[in-house]
Formats: sequence, structure tokens, C-alpha cells
Amino acid sequence: MTEERQGRQGRQGQRSRKVRAEEVDAWEALVATARRTVAEGLVVGTSGNVSVRVGDTVLVTPSGVPYDRLTAEDVTGVDLEGGQVLGTLVPTSELPMHLAVYRATDAGAVVHTHAVHATAVSTLVPELPLIHYMAAALGGPVRVAPYATYGTQELAENMLRALTGRTACLLQNHGTIAYGATLAQAHDRTAQLEWMSRLWLTASSVPGLTPTLLSEEQVAEAGERLRGYGQRG
Repeated sequence: MTEERQGRQGRQGQRSRKVRAEEVDAWEALVATARRTVAEGLVVGTSGNVSVRVGDTVLVTPSGVPYDRLTAEDVTGVDLEGGQVLGTLVPTSELPMHLAVYRATDAGAVVHTHAVHATAVSTLVPELPLIHYMAAALGGPVRVAPYATYGTQELAENMLRALTGRTACLLQNHGTIAYGATLAQAHDRTAQLEWMSRLWLTASSVPGLTPTLLSEEQVAEAGERLRGYGQRG
């Protein structure tokens, strides 16, 4: 049986309640974000997952269903304990990670990917070297959570430790996870992490040379300046 058919056939009964208007809009934004991760090469096939919190409900991509086939009828939602409250498609197998983030932080959205460069970095070092000051936008040096089997509570616990004081981390031999107040912010942090990972790998690949790294103090100073970055009002 294909992964897609498993996702479609692994049904859990009828919806326990109707989809609310704000959840319709949130689902549309979630699907758009999920498709964007594929378009940008952060995800291949159904290898990543996206979620967004609406009140006490977490909307999440279903297991094994390609993002380009998701429709408005495929709304999948759970409560903060993981009980399904919307839809009939089985939620992503990485639900424990998503719920752990929502319980431990003020996250409004979570994006998980198998981005190539970030995943490569996760196999090489315990944290992404400070190759660029934009690490400050993620809270500081990005840590690597020790490997654990996907979909397990052990992986969720490892991830939470790596996320302490951060808004993103690497998952060893697995991928990335990032959260934000909005889907756009969670996505942007994911893209930033992949870009920094690619930058470090590129600089490290030059024979006979070692990349110059920033200190944590330099990154912290950049973080202070980033707080005032952009348009005001």
C-alpha cells in the first residue's frame, strides 16, 4: 500500500464538530505554506509537515498525502493532547513534536522539513557554527537534537532540549524544526536555517581554508540591532 493510500485510508471516524470560519482560513494558509516548502526544495514528497494553532486546536498536515492534493475538505485538526477533533485523515506521524512545541512555547505555527543542507549539517556537528549573524534571529547558536526514531516521544523531548532559548533547531540525521508566531515566520526561520547551513557547508568545502566564525557576543549584538530592523508603525 502506498504512503498516500495509507494516509487516505487511515480514517478515524466522522468529524466531531464543524470547521469554524477562522479554521477554514488557517487551513488555506497552512496548505499554501506546505506547498511553498516543496517549491523551495525544503521538502521532497511528503517528508515534512506543517501545523498552525487556532485557539486550542492545532491544524496539521495529514500523514502521507502530497501537499498538492490537499483540499479544503481535508482539514485535519487535533486538540493539545493529540485527540482528533477535525477531519478523518490521520495526522502527521510527527504530531508529538508539534504538540510538544505548542505546550512548551507561545508558538502559533510549526514547520518541519528534511532540508538537504541543514540535514547534512546535523550529521557533522553538535550545533551549527556561527557562520552568520542571522543566527541571532533564531535565538543564538542553532543546536542539534540527538537522533531518535521519527514520531516518538523521545525525539520530541530531544527537540525541546535543543530548542531551549531558540526558535529553531536541527534534528540529527533527520531535518529541521522551527516555530513562530505565524506560519510566515515559522517558514522564514526554516528558510534562514537552511541558508546558513548551506553557507557553512560551502565555506567549509574550500581546501586549505577554514571559515571565520563569529563569537556569541557578536551574534548577540547583532540580535539587539535586529530587534529594531524593518519598517515601523
